[in-house]
Amino acid sequence: MASDTTLEFSIDGQVLFTSAGKWLHPLFELERFLDGRQLDMSRAEIRDKIIGRASAFLIVRMGIRRVHAGVLSLLGKDVLDRAEAACTWDALVDTIQCRTEGLLRTTRDPQEAYRIVSDLAAKDRERQMKGPAVRPSASGGPAL
Repeated sequence: MASDTTLEFSIDGQVLFTSAGKWLHPLFELERFLDGRQLDMSRAEIRDKIIGRASAFLIVRMGIRRVHAGVLSLLGKDVLDRAEAACTWDALVDTIQCRTEGLLRTTRDPQEAYRIVSDLAAKDRERQMKGPAVRPSASGGPAL
């Protein structure tokens, strides 16, 4: 993967999709890319820089069963193992510092996880579109 690429999707070694996005957004972008395409997901592989529990649920929900993570959390590995996905990693860690890691700790159903994280992602996209809040300074102009 290129240094600025955070996610790469391929079939039989042919890269079909890449993203340089952050958090779970690349997986939602991939989901939109896959929508309506007739691909043999049994031959698909995903490479992601960081895979925690939420990412693992999204990957499993898309039917991808070959996964490589730069960093994989034990909670993410649990999801992939339950789905019998073949996974490799560069570093296996107890947890990643992400709000969804704890939020989904006890969730077992990929559909329920999807509902939770898609709601969070929609709120995050809304917040990003609004841009940073500008507060007036003591002088009345925007605080920098």
